[in-house]
Amino acid sequence: MKNKNILVLMTAGLLVLGSCKKALDYTPPGVLSSTDLTSPTAVEGLVTAAYASIGNGDMVGPIYSNWAYGSVRSDDAYKGGGGTGDVGEVDALEHYNLVTPTMGSFVTRTWQNLFKSIARANVAMRAVEAIADADYPNKQVRLAELHFLRGHSYFIMKRLYKNIPIFDETVSDEDILKTSNDLSNEDSWNKIAADFQYAVDNLPETQPEIGRANKYAAEAYLAKVKLYQAYEQNETHQVININQSRLQEVITLLQDVISSGKYSLSPDIADDFLPETENGPESVFAIQFTINDGTTAGRMDYEDGLNYPHGAPQYGCCGFHAASQNMVNAFTTDANGLPNFTTFNNTIADFNTQTFDVRIDHTVGIDGHPYKYDPTKPFSNSWVRDPGVYGNFHTMRYQQLATSSSYFKLGPFIGSAKNYDIIRYDDVLLMQAEAYIQLGQQNLALPLINQIRERAAASTGRLKKSDGTYPTKYNVKDYPAANWTKDYAFQALQWERRLEFATEGSRFFDLVRWGIAEPTLNAYIAAEKNRRTFLATAKFTAGRDEYLPIPQSEITFTNGLYKQNPGY
Repeated sequence: MKNKNILVLMTAGLLVLGSCKKALDYTPPGVLSSTDLTSPTAVEGLVTAAYASIGNGDMVGPIYSNWAYGSVRSDDAYKGGGGTGDVGEVDALEHYNLVTPTMGSFVTRTWQNLFKSIARANVAMRAVEAIADADYPNKQVRLAELHFLRGHSYFIMKRLYKNIPIFDETVSDEDILKTSNDLSNEDSWNKIAADFQYAVDNLPETQPEIGRANKYAAEAYLAKVKLYQAYEQNETHQVININQSRLQEVITLLQDVISSGKYSLSPDIADDFLPETENGPESVFAIQFTINDGTTAGRMDYEDGLNYPHGAPQYGCCGFHAASQNMVNAFTTDANGLPNFTTFNNTIADFNTQTFDVRIDHTVGIDGHPYKYDPTKPFSNSWVRDPGVYGNFHTMRYQQLATSSSYFKLGPFIGSAKNYDIIRYDDVLLMQAEAYIQLGQQNLALPLINQIRERAAASTGRLKKSDGTYPTKYNVKDYPAANWTKDYAFQALQWERRLEFATEGSRFFDLVRWGIAEPTLNAYIAAEKNRRTFLATAKFTAGRDEYLPIPQSEITFTNGLYKQNPGY
């Protein structure tokens, strides 16, 4: 059970207040409109529903978990599951072969689910604005929270689809249907940034209820937007300039977050992935989930519900999201405790002879190693659903033990009430380091990156086997100041982001932001297809595969107003 002071997120029955597409001109039976909700109490419910909506994705329409979009599409993981035909749309994503925008449901349902979240925020804004200030003391704060939530959903959409329609609470349903997706890249980023700037200007530094966005969460998110915006792309998604003034904005915003003293790295990275330690010092903003809350199935994360080990009797389904050999190799370290930048993928990682970054045992299910910190039930190759296709590794950051109080099984599928962090303090530190490096101030980035490595090296407390020994030989050391050039520092930053957020779905978007997706992923495929033959036909096409297609159903519904992304 969550603490009683946490913001309770509504699950069903209050409203589903429209989405962009056919739901725009359809009012479901029994659903309330904003005109029915004019009291402060009712409007508070609308705001809560807007919070709820950012966690309202599903297994085939994910909006917060990026295991399919950001992990499987990168060099971090394979699709997994019962062979390439099992949830074939993700296989098409993995092969960069989603060239027909009418196929499958992931791409379309994610688009619709995100616009449902945007619609909830807009409806709530209109209702809040209609109440007099004297009757609603929280009015300005709630409006700022709604700007934050809307900005979040637009950011996720922008990162996935790039060319998206953007409209605010003042636009009528009729005008929404006249709003195209032909904004310039700069203009759309500016509109998203404006939502977060409003939140920065109007949110308090501390909120009385856990789960509500505060000023520092807004600053961190605005910095993330500015960081993406700094890598300026042309119409075919090539990075053509790195905007120095945007990077300085990132630094200014994140300096305020860091100097606030409100956040810090958790002592052990495991704390970021366990329900017992959620909402800790590292969590800047998180989607709040619940169990045993009086509802039938709780309000839980089901977007990762396919990704539990298939053969383990305590789980039973479904074996998706298998760690790649390339990523496992990336965790190897040299005699100095530093990454093997150029040689990591020359051979298969050997757990008997090589040393590794500690974070591998927080990330990958490996035969004989404790799974999710339980030494009594080590991971077994027999838990893997299709080792002949996907190998024997699995993922586990977002999985919970079947004995966890947050675990729930609904038929064959699995949910977890563990909160989902949208921004953590480790991300704040690494975004700040990245901005420093790109501005040629890499010496300021060194202590930030080493903070992350020092925490990683110390995160061994939960990793021992039943006999008291460690399953892996760990060796993680700080980067030395000597030879810390801009190029070396940026390589270290890229590596650190990969290991720190491995399998969390950020890798693909980092590669696109840096403008290195095509060479990195085609080099990955060239080596990996010799280990995993199912990748034999995979190929990343620059100028197309950086973004998903605009769903054809949306283009049809707007009579061709929405323009398809290049290459589709």
